[in-house]
Amino acid sequence: MLTKSNPKGYQEKLKGIMQKTLSYGEKTLLTHIKLSKGSTIPIHNHIHEQTGFLISGQMEFTINGELFNAEPGDSWTILKNIPHGAFVVKDSIVIEVFSPVREDYLPRNEIFVKDDIGI
Repeated sequence: MLTKSNPKGYQEKLKGIMQKTLSYGEKTLLTHIKLSKGSTIPIHNHIHEQTGFLISGQMEFTINGELFNAEPGDSWTILKNIPHGAFVVKDSIVIEVFSPVREDYLPRNEIFVKDDIGI
């Protein structure tokens, strides 16, 4: 599947945090996230493994009780069910991949249906 670039489709997940699903398959989902300076992602956990890359800005992550400072070019992996959150130090842009697919991040909350033809 090829997804063409489109400036539309962002949803405000939390105050100051705009998320857009770029593409997804049977096992992974790719997102683009714009985060405003001063925004906070509260400590939470979920069943999804989460791998991210900070394109621009600066963020402070708390992962399993440890504090990490992320700058452009830094990346992370947060294993499933690990408590984590973040504070946005500077306006930031992040790319993240989730596995399994986060159904709550699917466009228009579509449910992914496996293609029966096996391609």
